Amino acid sequence: MRGIWRWRHNPLRRTTDLVEAWAALAALLLIAVAAPLAGVLAGSAAHDSLSRTARQQHASRHRVTATVLKDPAVSAQLPATTGRTAERGNRQRVLAAWTAPDGTPRQAHTWTNLRVPVPGRHFTLWTDTRGRPAGRPLDTGDLTLQAGLAGVGAALLTTAIAEGARRMTLRHLMRLRFERLDRAWERAGPDWGRAGTGS
Repeated sequence: MRGIWRWRHNPLRRTTDLVEAWAALAALLLIAVAAPLAGVLAGSAAHDSLSRTARQQHASRHRVTATVLKDPAVSAQLPATTGRTAERGNRQRVLAAWTAPDGTPRQAHTWTNLRVPVPGRHFTLWTDTRGRPAGRPLDTGDLTLQAGLAGVGAALLTTAIAEGARRMTLRHLMRLRFERLDRAWERAGPDWGRAGTGS
């Protein structure tokens, strides 16, 4: 705002100076107003979408108690039935048995977070409606974290777009200024140093 006021009645003001000041003000307003608004809207939309997903997951997944049948030394050489590789971390693969939601007994290789998964130990396992191992459904903490990250990402993206547009405008204005300077130099340059030119 100060830049716009400074150029308002200045006799040295060029049109590009005024455009640059207005571009800076527009970018500032976008960063101060539009970026937080975009973050709130994106976070809210992500929260609603993730809430629907979490409800579907909670409706289609069941928590059961599984029993270790074979220890990791025996089970490590066998393929896992679950595809949640990213969650493995400190988990160990074991052969386990459990009862499916429909009451039928199941047995498969899966992952457990037991520190010492010896045969006979029990652990919690999430399954789908058919009794197959499934990932843990989204909880409130996961939902809030992901929605917050979406909101922050949208706000940062809006800020980057506003600043990028301002910089592109500034670059264009600088190019215009240099072109005008070159044209002025071409008009004035050939007469420099000549006698009787009045310069």
